[in-house]
Parts: sequence; structure tokens; C-alpha cells
Amino acid sequence: GGCWHQCCSGRNNACWAPGARRARCYCDSYCERTGDCCEDYHAVCRRDAVGCVVGPWGPWSGCSSPCGVGSKARSRQVTVPPRHGGEPCPDLKQRRGCLGEHPTCGTAK
Repeated sequence: GGCWHQCCSGRNNACWAPGARRARCYCDSYCERTGDCCEDYHAVCRRDAVGCVVGPWGPWSGCSSPCGVGSKARSRQVTVPPRHGGEPCPDLKQRRGCLGEHPTCGTAK
């Protein structure tokens, strides 16, 4: 067994091979965190690994509510997708709360 036939990015429970004593070992990049990588994982998969690269955050949107509690959002794009078991992409969207204070809020009832 071993990873010579496959390497997967992120957490992928279908990305395994038979290991020592017929126990499953994994060939996904998450196996480094859980410690259940196949013996040849680093030699086979990490050799060609390319981690995700993202661009800068875009501007925050306007508040979703012109008066009162709402939310704003911003996003960023993937510039280099992960390959061969490289680090997966971080979050591409963020949200935060906001308070809409349009000038007409106080007069509208």
C-alpha cells in the first residue's frame, strides 16, 4: 500500500490506502494533523504540494440595513488553487455586524 497512486487535498476520507497490518493510512493533507498518514505520504505527496494562495480582501459592502442592525460582507479570490495535497484555502468571505444610520432613519416612523 501507499500514496503512490493518489494524493488528496484537504480532508478526504476516501483518500486512503492499506497500511501496516491492513490498517488504513491516509493520503490527504489532513493526515498530518491526525497523524495517520501513510509512510510514503511526505515523499510522494508533499514533494509536489502547492498550497492555496489567496488575493487581498476586497472592500466591505454597505450595511444591509439602512436603519438599525445589519451586516457587511467582503470577499477575496483564490489566485493559486491547492494541488497535490497542498494546504487548503482559507475562508474567502467574511461578515461583520453594522448599524445603519441613514439620515432618514430618525424621521421615518
